[in-house]
Amino acid sequence: MERMDHALEKRTLGTSGLEVSALGLGCMGLSYHRSATLDRNEAIALIRDAVDLGVTFFDTAQVYGPFTNEQLVGAALAPVRDQVVVATKFGEVDAAGRPALSSRPELIKQTTDASLGRLGVETIDLLYQHRVDPGVPIEEVAGTVADLIAQGKVRHFGLSEAGAATIRKAHAVQAVTAVQSEYSLWWRLPENEVLPVCAELGIGFVPYSPLGRGFLTGAIDEHTTFDSADNRNELPRFTTEARRSNQALVDRLRAIGQPKGATPAQLALGWLLAQAPWIVPIPGTTKLARLQENLRAAAVELTSGDRAEIDRAASEVTIVGDRYPAELEQKTNR
Repeated sequence: MERMDHALEKRTLGTSGLEVSALGLGCMGLSYHRSATLDRNEAIALIRDAVDLGVTFFDTAQVYGPFTNEQLVGAALAPVRDQVVVATKFGEVDAAGRPALSSRPELIKQTTDASLGRLGVETIDLLYQHRVDPGVPIEEVAGTVADLIAQGKVRHFGLSEAGAATIRKAHAVQAVTAVQSEYSLWWRLPENEVLPVCAELGIGFVPYSPLGRGFLTGAIDEHTTFDSADNRNELPRFTTEARRSNQALVDRLRAIGQPKGATPAQLALGWLLAQAPWIVPIPGTTKLARLQENLRAAAVELTSGDRAEIDRAASEVTIVGDRYPAELEQKTNR
């Protein structure tokens, strides 16, 4: 395996003291929701390659599979468990793995115990509520996780796709270490309210889909076909017409990056890293070469002029297509 030509820097998620690599690895696509998922041995090898390249932050969830992704991540990281940080999420499936937007306290406790077993650990480093459950007060959810922290089963509490008011209410009960939400050059909603509240409260921010579900890499265009199991088939932003129109943003990034020797993906990740020192993107991939490319983004130095040029390019391209169908979008930013 080709070695990285620089050490991957570390970052701290807010004021929590939880130190992780500046870029993590989103593990969902290794076995779930993507066209080119890997077999178990290949996926384990890629995760271990990431460790060798300096990644110390790995993201999974109960719903990925359900459950099989947690098992995969647990097996892959078992030899280096004391060297890495593993995050998982509750609240999208019940104890049997059936779809259920539920954060009932007894279900949180039951599924967390099961996650501990699948991950092969005594303590989960970072436990997120995957989506806000409008049927359970967030204070009750935070209190339940606080109990799990007191029992030594969890170290840190996180929220995913939560709105600013929810973050404040949760943080008042149990300190929120990180908020994970979609954030990239083509989805910037967190800038309005969520990033400011994270900055105010000392909460880290973890962008998922920082490369626009692969689109910002330049590897996807209007002619790309996705496997029938790939959830991008259902996303309005990935219709053929949307991809044809949205290509303009990738073309602008490619032109900006060429003089710097940076790919569109590296510019997109570098731009995120430059937004704040407590932001840690978690791009996912199934390919070693793409993993190496993504991690080199941490070494891309963007001047204020570079960032302004990227911002200008993004503002001048109107992105076509919603990121989710309406029924899924309703589960976010609560």
